[in-house]
Amino acid sequence: MRLLPVVLLATAPLCAHVGSPDIFFQGDAGPYKLLVTIRPPVVVPGVAEVEIRSASPDVREIHIVPLRLGISGQQFPPVPDLAQPSKDDPQFYTGALWLMVVGSWQVRIDVDGARGKGRLSVPVPALSTRVLAMQKTVAGILLALGLVLAVGIVSIAGACAREAVVEPGKQPDAQQVRRGRVAMATAAVGVAGVVWFGGQWWGSAESDYMRMIVKPLVLRPQVQGSRITLSLQDPSWMRRRADDLLPDHGHLMHLYMLRLPGMDLVWHVHPEPDSTGGFTQQLPPMPAGRYALFGDVVHADGLAETATAEIELPAIDGQPLSGDDAAGDGPPIDEADYNRSVAPLPGGYRMVWDRSGETAPWHARRPYLFRFRVEDGAGKPASDMELYMGMLGHAAFVRSDRSVFAHVHPSGSVPMAALALTQPENPHAGHMTMAAGLPAEVSFPYGFPKPGGYRIYVQVKRGGAILIGVFDARVEN
Repeated sequence: MRLLPVVLLATAPLCAHVGSPDIFFQGDAGPYKLLVTIRPPVVVPGVAEVEIRSASPDVREIHIVPLRLGISGQQFPPVPDLAQPSKDDPQFYTGALWLMVVGSWQVRIDVDGARGKGRLSVPVPALSTRVLAMQKTVAGILLALGLVLAVGIVSIAGACAREAVVEPGKQPDAQQVRRGRVAMATAAVGVAGVVWFGGQWWGSAESDYMRMIVKPLVLRPQVQGSRITLSLQDPSWMRRRADDLLPDHGHLMHLYMLRLPGMDLVWHVHPEPDSTGGFTQQLPPMPAGRYALFGDVVHADGLAETATAEIELPAIDGQPLSGDDAAGDGPPIDEADYNRSVAPLPGGYRMVWDRSGETAPWHARRPYLFRFRVEDGAGKPASDMELYMGMLGHAAFVRSDRSVFAHVHPSGSVPMAALALTQPENPHAGHMTMAAGLPAEVSFPYGFPKPGGYRIYVQVKRGGAILIGVFDARVEN
């Protein structure tokens, strides 16, 4: 008897960020500053786990409710759930919400406290992308029960045909014994047929589930001279379009290019849409080699995705970077120093990773606040900081094997284009306005999804130049 695996559809670990499905967001619900962690469900429909930390102790209660994102018209949400405060930490709240269908959602958070009421909404993707096998223990139990049931059916059929007409106290004769054996053989064939047809039905159902799985967008790059063209293709049933994209920080695509295997050179560029429905980018001067590509896009319903590819490039005699495009360098990943907290920057400046608020080692699936500071040669905070695409900075967290890639902002891992959909009255939600005296420090809320070595690329802007600091972290369970 072939074991029939249970098919469970899991939430997209490869969408929004590669291998990093959890959502981290830092924002204000009225007068209350919150750090929100949302772990999307592993099945859809399924339960999303919500963790909320309040920066102040004057919050009385928090309610949470799920709403569809990018859906016009009236919605009829369920009654909001009351998040439960921790007994050990009254500023830490937890809750759970059902996400019933595949798509783009938002979790609305309503806070009531001593300073009045406040509201915050966090976009959350819920996509099915994997099939999980049945647990071995459950499979063993079901197999044993199935064998008992099959043997019981065959035995009962034989007993009925052999002994049903025998008078009490007498033994079956030879004819009745033969009739019982024929009945048992017939029942065994029937049970085998039921098992076979059940296996065929299950295989068909499994195929249907496999077709329903959402696969990540495929990024197909081509290089001609010093120009790269990129096309997006959807291999899944959703038929996602590449012409419904929203600008995020003023760009339809954010492309990171990492030189392999060292991950020592990085470019963050912004390809423009072309007449073919794809994207094109004039490359800067680049050495020959193999490169990993990560292309971030946001769909009209707020669904954010990262399409990936690898490409072998010849030496590129390109044009200098301009606008929001930037490049940086660091030591090869196999020479990573996990204790290094200072990265040199041009002009005698440096970027300092301030670890005073966190203690090493880092652990997987825990939210952290990563703080970085720009200093001049004398160790004083830089005084000429500027906004980079409307924010104090950007960061990319990449696992050494590139199975994890997350583009993170000071507000968290939520794209600003998706956040703006939760606040249609404020299309620039999450962005700052340019002002004199910007701080020289930027922080990023994020949690590593699994153990291993990670490289962190931190981007800031000062004196009209975009700078990239490169750091490394070792993450444990």
